[in-house]
Amino acid sequence: MVIITEEEDDQKRDPKPSPSTKPTHRSKQSKPTPSPTSTPTPTPTPPPSKSPQDVQSPFAFWFYFTITVSIITFFFISFSSLSPQDPKSWFLSLPTSLRQYYSKGRTIKVQTHPDQSAFEVFTAEKGVTESEKVIIVHGLGLSSYSFRKVIEALGSRGVHVVAFDLPGNGFSDKSTVEIGENPGGLLGRFSFVVSEIQEKGLFWAFDEIVATGQVPFEEIEARASKRKVVKPIELGPDEIGKVLGQVIETMGLAPVHLVLHDSALGMVSNWVLENVQSVRSVTLIDTGVKSAGALPLWVLEVPLVREVVLGFSYAHALLIKWSCSSGVGSVDLNAHRVLLKGRDGTKAIVGMGKKLNHSFDIAEWGGSDGLKGVPMQLLWSERWSKEWSEEGRRIANALPKANFVTHSGGRWPQEDAANEVAGHIANFVTSLPATVRKVAEEPIPEHIQTLLDEAEQTGHGHLHGHAGHEEHSHGHVHGAGAGYPDPYGLGHGHGW
Repeated sequence: MVIITEEEDDQKRDPKPSPSTKPTHRSKQSKPTPSPTSTPTPTPTPPPSKSPQDVQSPFAFWFYFTITVSIITFFFISFSSLSPQDPKSWFLSLPTSLRQYYSKGRTIKVQTHPDQSAFEVFTAEKGVTESEKVIIVHGLGLSSYSFRKVIEALGSRGVHVVAFDLPGNGFSDKSTVEIGENPGGLLGRFSFVVSEIQEKGLFWAFDEIVATGQVPFEEIEARASKRKVVKPIELGPDEIGKVLGQVIETMGLAPVHLVLHDSALGMVSNWVLENVQSVRSVTLIDTGVKSAGALPLWVLEVPLVREVVLGFSYAHALLIKWSCSSGVGSVDLNAHRVLLKGRDGTKAIVGMGKKLNHSFDIAEWGGSDGLKGVPMQLLWSERWSKEWSEEGRRIANALPKANFVTHSGGRWPQEDAANEVAGHIANFVTSLPATVRKVAEEPIPEHIQTLLDEAEQTGHGHLHGHAGHEEHSHGHVHGAGAGYPDPYGLGHGHGW
């Protein structure tokens, strides 16, 4: 009995048998014996227990999330800063050659719609004003700066030449500031948030929460509805034609010899048909009609490709030499790259390229009744490529009355064959009969005309001097002589 009691106490104190203890005969009999025909049931394997190192802390997710967002924001702000929006800082960062060129030009105001504000267009001018007048219209992605050598050469040949930067290109305005609405879509809201971060700082909203205890939703919505939005100037062919007409009218160039390069023909072709009386002749320089120009605009549209091409001079040089001209120097390449990316002008250029009429028929245009009496000249590269030479012959066949002349430059011959191109233009312009211009008389101011009418009615058709009425032979002057006030009525022309 004592032995049995001790065994029961031992079992209560240690109910689990030790691994070294052999099973008793009773446990062997209680174990079921599987039948020969039955399939043994697989015992489920318990999942491996995770060690403390394998269990991730929730702070790790937020750490990697913060790092990712920070990197994306950094690159977004860095890419956006490639085009400084401040005109003053942008101008001061320009190379010396560009600043000197800008100082020699002038800007004029143009307006394409009555309900829109006017914007500035940069112009460059050279030559004697009494000579034949030529205006150069560049293609998309270019500027009057690329034609500076042609301008100088034409001016030295006795031609009055004017070149201007199309809106969205060169030194002309590239964007307008308008009061925007609430940004729509995910991209619009993300852009608004980035602009708020750039202006007020990353933790502005958190500071407001700490100070007021609530998220400033009302202030954010109010700022979103009244914020100033910078929109690129994306003009279509009709609007560009209006710009050209206003430049010609403002500078008194009509009738003018038009020089259209690259994609300029597609932009002003309608204006030429509607204003034939203002056109003396037309010279086309490598004006392909199947595309938006030599410069591939898709490069400026894709964000990553655009930033690489405009951010690295080597990539930009490869693009120009591959698609436009192989004879552009490094200084001129850098100037073109700076003007192209400055003040976010790429958006305007891409938008204008999308609005071009890609179904333009040059044969129909050249054979219209209005252009039958307009002299034409076609300048084309003879060594760029076989396909481009065939395109030149096709356009020459579509314009049978045009003089077809080849040059040794690329698709941007103003860079690598400027003197040759200027010589062809000057010879063509001077070979035509001299332009007869009507000199418009300056109108007499209304208050001066009133004085003259009153004098005729009273019978005093002469003006008296200070010698008095007694000696008329010394005091009066007949007609509109020295006693006639100046055109603005600010003084009298007495012969004192």
